[in-house]
Amino acid sequence: MTLLADYTTLGLGGPAKAFTDAPAEAAVIDAVQAADAAGEPVLILGGGSNLVIADEGFPGTVVHVNTRGVGYAAAADGHVDVTVAAGEDWDDVAAAVVAEGLAGVECLSGIPGRAGATPIQNVGAYGHEVAEVITSVRVFDRRTSQIQVIPNGSCHFAYRTSFFKQHPARYAVLAVTFRLTRDTLSMPVKYAELAAELDVRMGERAGVGEVRSGVLKIRARKGMVLNPGDPDTRSAGSFFTNPLLDAEQFARVTAAAAVPVPRFDAGDKVKVPAAWLIEHAGFGKGYGAPGRARVSSKHTLALINAGGATTTDLLTLAREIRDGVRAAFGVTLDPEPTLIGATL
Repeated sequence: MTLLADYTTLGLGGPAKAFTDAPAEAAVIDAVQAADAAGEPVLILGGGSNLVIADEGFPGTVVHVNTRGVGYAAAADGHVDVTVAAGEDWDDVAAAVVAEGLAGVECLSGIPGRAGATPIQNVGAYGHEVAEVITSVRVFDRRTSQIQVIPNGSCHFAYRTSFFKQHPARYAVLAVTFRLTRDTLSMPVKYAELAAELDVRMGERAGVGEVRSGVLKIRARKGMVLNPGDPDTRSAGSFFTNPLLDAEQFARVTAAAAVPVPRFDAGDKVKVPAAWLIEHAGFGKGYGAPGRARVSSKHTLALINAGGATTTDLLTLAREIRDGVRAAFGVTLDPEPTLIGATL
């Protein structure tokens, strides 16, 4: 019996009915096809960094993607196409391309998980998203039993979502191609906290290595870099997405708040930091201590397994926070991790 808690950054999750390690593309496809033919539910698992799995486990086949390989190909105008197997550790990829003098993903350093998950979630941090640099995603289409290469424009990328996330039972991501720039300087710095860390103005650029180091320092201060010795890093990262509010919703939040509300323009909507809403609804850093599931002592967006917690414990805390924010501001926060066999 394979306990899925051993394969998630939260350290939570019950047993899998069946578990298959897949070190090659063919093994991924064979395992998925066999489970589909048998009518078994399928969970495609990478680094387990964005998953909350029920205490009861998963009643089907878990395919653990362990494929490896990173390829570089010259592209036009000083760009380089980097094709990464889905099972590659994402931060190892970020470190490797920075070492190669390639700019484009340095702000996404330190994010746990595997490369294959990045297009599904449209992983983003510090003002940048993978959607900006992904050219295509190689997938196995479970409906047609064909391998396809899906271009960026067909991925329907949006804030923390994509075509793949919207159709979770259809595709298995096999590889992702990123178009990066051969440059010693980073992409423009768009995030105030990172600009302050680097001592540059917003919109300026810095060395790609400097930006990676700055991002890692900030993430470490927030408990967002995995560290076996720090229970604050035993999380699924940010548990809630930043809500996108229309003018009327934002006006209600402003009216309910006793202090100015931080905001970021997002087209015809306004993005409000979920961490700010959580803290100002009364759930500060360390809330829930000394409980087994609590808010990180470093970052209000991370809910952690402090030791001995269950998924039920974690979700009870998440519901309390969600309901508290809704009562205080009229905003319902949505979970960022994928919930498997569990509901919020």
